[in-house]
Amino acid sequence: MSSIKKLAGETVWYGATSIFAKFFVQLLTPYLTAKFRGTPEFGQMNLVYSATPFISIAVLFGLDYAYFRYFSKKEVRSDDLYSTLLISLICSTTVITTLLVLFHTPIARALDVGNHPFYIILSALIIAFDALSALPFARLRLEGRPRKYAFVRVSGIFVYVGLVFFFLSVCPRLLKTHPNSIIALIYQPRYGYVGYVLLANVIQNAFQLLLLSPLIKVKRWAFNVPLWRELMIYALPLTIAGVGGMINETFDRIMLEWRLPHTNDYATYQVGIYSACYRLSLLVTVFVQAFRMGAEPFFFRQSSEESAQRTYARVMKFFVILVCGIFLFVMVYLDVLKLFVQDPSMYVGLKVVPILLFANIFLGVYYNLSIWYKISVSTRPGAYITLIGAGITLIVNYAFIPAFGFMASAWATFLCYCSMMVISFVWGQKVYPVPYAWKKLIAYMVIVLLLYFVYLGLAALWSNLAFHLIVGTVLLAAYGLFILRVERKEFRRLPVIGKYLGGRPPAAA
Repeated sequence: MSSIKKLAGETVWYGATSIFAKFFVQLLTPYLTAKFRGTPEFGQMNLVYSATPFISIAVLFGLDYAYFRYFSKKEVRSDDLYSTLLISLICSTTVITTLLVLFHTPIARALDVGNHPFYIILSALIIAFDALSALPFARLRLEGRPRKYAFVRVSGIFVYVGLVFFFLSVCPRLLKTHPNSIIALIYQPRYGYVGYVLLANVIQNAFQLLLLSPLIKVKRWAFNVPLWRELMIYALPLTIAGVGGMINETFDRIMLEWRLPHTNDYATYQVGIYSACYRLSLLVTVFVQAFRMGAEPFFFRQSSEESAQRTYARVMKFFVILVCGIFLFVMVYLDVLKLFVQDPSMYVGLKVVPILLFANIFLGVYYNLSIWYKISVSTRPGAYITLIGAGITLIVNYAFIPAFGFMASAWATFLCYCSMMVISFVWGQKVYPVPYAWKKLIAYMVIVLLLYFVYLGLAALWSNLAFHLIVGTVLLAAYGLFILRVERKEFRRLPVIGKYLGGRPPAAA
């Protein structure tokens, strides 16, 4: 139990950091949708941000996972490992950033932002600073230092949000009243709001890298060529899986732009609507991300324990219980949460929210299941599974976007992550059996869906916000009480919660 308690503690820190960071970024959604109202700029911004993760994966090359995997190997010196990874990362970052800057114009045309090629240069800098921060962040996670991790992340978010407001609201006003001041050098209206959002992101990532700079120092700079080859063999399938994962996560925006009509910027507007409503699935996404931050190094540390499989199964159960609760919370309070999107014309996209929420539940379950190949010698199964998911994403989007628009993208995401989850479970149980209580987990997912449909039925009886909130709160409480009743023995063993349920946590696991 002590190991799960430690994971819970780290996940709380990563979760609090992610929620805090995402909350502040989410505050920008109503602000940006109001600023970009009546223009295609919100869609353009999301197109650029949809493309950058693909390049980031090529730069990072799965080296953070390789660091987790090889750090615990007794025959590998930790200093040699970290130094070799850093040198490799610096070289790949330099090469790819240079190529992006040299070919920024044709890349901008391919993304349909040809009028603003400097967006690609700014994106290249975002990618470079972010990539160089990846290993120091991974080191903080591996060493169990979530407080330092949280401080750097939250500080960066404050810088980003502050600069976005400064560039988009303060500078235009100051330029209007003082056209000959130094503000004229800082702010040029021709660069557009998107350009300054990207510039704020560049400064944020550079600031975070500065805070992490002590972790970039090593006792002795050395490049171990045999070790590097071994690391690359391990990381290559994870890189392929990462590219596939980005296709699943972000390529639907790009395909919406390609497959929908461009008359009167229709396609770009649809990208904006889909992206804005996608952000309403934020709570599940944030929880999954926070869980990954704590769980990935935890799973690697736990893999050598005799009780590892039982621990993985219990972690999975707690994860599903919590993420199903988050799904129900978002859906019963959607009438309030939708107010984060300030442009009411975008509410037409709200129907994608439950689909995307459940898709991200499947993704979180898949991350739990994926431990079976990440701790093995060969990570190729991860590449195969993710590429199957990417194939589903591409085929469904290509075939159905012209007829169904962003609804096709939402269902493609759902089918993709569901397929990856099922394949990983079936394959993993043959290679590395874990006693997951899968029947119970499926039952929990079905129960929250039924409660959601009950909510829809009751909400249809009276179109009143207060009534909707009361009904939603009652159903959410019913789910919580049901879980406490069914899992009472399990919760009694937990620290803090257990003492309120008449239990006593065991001394140690």
